[in-house]
Amino acid sequence: MFNKEMYSLGSKRSVIRELFEYGKQRAAQYGADSVFDFSLGNPSVAAPDCVNSAIKELVETLDSAALHGYTSAQGDFGVRRTVAEFLNEKYSARYSADNIYMTCGAAAGLAIAIRALCEKGDEFILIAPHFPEYNVFVKAAGGTPITVPFSDDFQIDIESLKNALTPRTKAVIVNSPNNPCGVIYTQKTLAALAEVLSEFEKKFFKPIYIIADEPYRELAYGDADVPFIPSIYADTVLCYSFSKSLSLAGERIGYLAVNPDSQNARDLYLAIMGAGRAMGYVCAPVLFQRVAAKCIAARPKIEEYKVNRDFLYGALSEIGYECVYPDGAFYLFVKAIGSSAEFSEKAKKYGLLIVPADDFAAPGWIRIAYCVDADMIRRSVPLFAQLYNECTQDK
Repeated sequence: MFNKEMYSLGSKRSVIRELFEYGKQRAAQYGADSVFDFSLGNPSVAAPDCVNSAIKELVETLDSAALHGYTSAQGDFGVRRTVAEFLNEKYSARYSADNIYMTCGAAAGLAIAIRALCEKGDEFILIAPHFPEYNVFVKAAGGTPITVPFSDDFQIDIESLKNALTPRTKAVIVNSPNNPCGVIYTQKTLAALAEVLSEFEKKFFKPIYIIADEPYRELAYGDADVPFIPSIYADTVLCYSFSKSLSLAGERIGYLAVNPDSQNARDLYLAIMGAGRAMGYVCAPVLFQRVAAKCIAARPKIEEYKVNRDFLYGALSEIGYECVYPDGAFYLFVKAIGSSAEFSEKAKKYGLLIVPADDFAAPGWIRIAYCVDADMIRRSVPLFAQLYNECTQDK
């Protein structure tokens, strides 16, 4: 009657969305102050000022057809040219408009890139901890996800990755700054990854691509450096979203960028266009294509996130929790006491909604999204202490 795999995906939401929906129900029943929702990576800082200014300018100056009508399937040429020029100026690259494909956020970009690359029997390497939907996108394209475990410092375990490479490997998905742990892969780590992939490209006589998932690229704290992967490894497809950098998560706007120096770059771009067509991901939201172009150089107001990070990391560490110090994104990765699922379930008694990381390929850990109101974080600390005491006494 219908596709059973799609039914399975639709009948059970992701654990993140389940917690988010539970939080709304609890708030309706007990009041919003009883819920400490750390589940969803929904930006809490305001969009940069240029966003509202750009929207106002576009609404006032463009006629309806230009404002709301179709663009080319891959996006407006002027917008794509602006994205390309920005990347070229910032990273000394040489993109053109015809290397850029506008998408409905990074998720659509990932789904398109994977679909464009995937042939029967292909494997895609996922580096733990990783966003759960990678599995969904790969399987939906007909590929096989292969997960590589993380190392003690949460950098890429190069030896484990090397052992996972086979003649069926089509791509490695790299997410830095990382969701869920906030770690940024260093230049040294990425150079080692590039060396290994180049070696195996020669060994297997085929390209092995990096799909760089970078919605958190602009969320790096202090002097933390986020290396530009296409400058390290040519066979890279970049998936970017303005959801976090411009606090536009609900507007669903981003882009794919095919490195012009990659093997078969033109053919890959055409395959991306074909995948977008086949999946119905054409003509990304037009108003926000134009907003993104006007605000291309705007940066997020990450000072608020940094304050939240520093306070929460310090408070939970003082209580006794083992936490990974995040240099980017807006998540705190914390060692669960007991199993992730049980710990998350116990936390709900205190109104604490924290995501078990089993689906992130990191059992025994939980993710806390600190892109929330600072007052909520302060009020949650005594509850985290009570949870810690309960769990440690039960051991």
